Amino acid sequence: MYSATNRSIWSGRMDSETDETMFRLHQVIQAENLSSFTDKQTDLSIGLIGFKSDEGVRRNQGRIGARHAPDEIRKSLASLPYSFPKQMKIFDFGNISCGDRQLEKAQAELGEAVSKLLSLNIFPIILGGGHEVAYGHFLGAQGYISNKENIGIINIDAHFDMRPYDDMISSGTMFRQILDQYHNAQYFCIGIQKSGNTQYLFDVAKSYGCGYISEEALTEGDINASIQKIQHFINANDHIILTLCSDVFGYSYAPGVSAPSPFGLSPKIVRRLIKEVLSSKKVLSFDIAEINPSLDHTGETVKLAAYMIYEVMDNLSN
Repeated sequence: MYSATNRSIWSGRMDSETDETMFRLHQVIQAENLSSFTDKQTDLSIGLIGFKSDEGVRRNQGRIGARHAPDEIRKSLASLPYSFPKQMKIFDFGNISCGDRQLEKAQAELGEAVSKLLSLNIFPIILGGGHEVAYGHFLGAQGYISNKENIGIINIDAHFDMRPYDDMISSGTMFRQILDQYHNAQYFCIGIQKSGNTQYLFDVAKSYGCGYISEEALTEGDINASIQKIQHFINANDHIILTLCSDVFGYSYAPGVSAPSPFGLSPKIVRRLIKEVLSSKKVLSFDIAEINPSLDHTGETVKLAAYMIYEVMDNLSN
């Protein structure tokens, strides 16, 4: 299921071949094979890894196509400026692909990859794929930390993704799976839309003790009050993983997602949320999910994903 990245994906505008202050990401990215990479890092390092899957979306009766996103996001990242400290390294460790509908196997392999990156002192940024990426992401973080430590999941999303999974898992079940299986995990969701969740899902979230912030609270209320709730959740956990489902954005910003909504968040609000979460220095890893290039006719959703990843990199470097 694993494959290294084709280095030719990383190409783009070049302003200078010698002046490092003019470099862009495609000039500094280091494409490596994760299977053989063993160099533990001493300085800040970021590792991209793609999860080419939309099997969970298919099972959840969504619009498929997100499996094509990782390489398209790379192409959009390529020409962004490398405005980070010289000692900061950015690696591309390739993709894990879900073939023959073997979602559970692909998630387990992603978990092993994330855990390995963390053990090498590399901050994983996972490029989805459907939001089923979050389960594999969590497995990797859980495999890395001590079982005695708490891990908080912050999900920026319009949906709880806590459906029943008695018959099968999907992109709508993973947070319920995690809470059932790992008692050191806590869950907090930001951007919840009433029109995107049945009353059953609100009841399930309450029964699991999950905190959440509605879209209205962020767009019409006092955002500082919401930030305080987020900080309270962060303070209650030893580690945090951050996952961003792109259907949290309004349709005008992100039309190329599986479940678009006219009442989503703006990129500026999401950027603020990411900055606040990362400022805690407790975040182990980040993923972005549900970008669907086949529905993104102007490329603006892929570009938005690239900019959000760039914001993560920028905040980590400060």
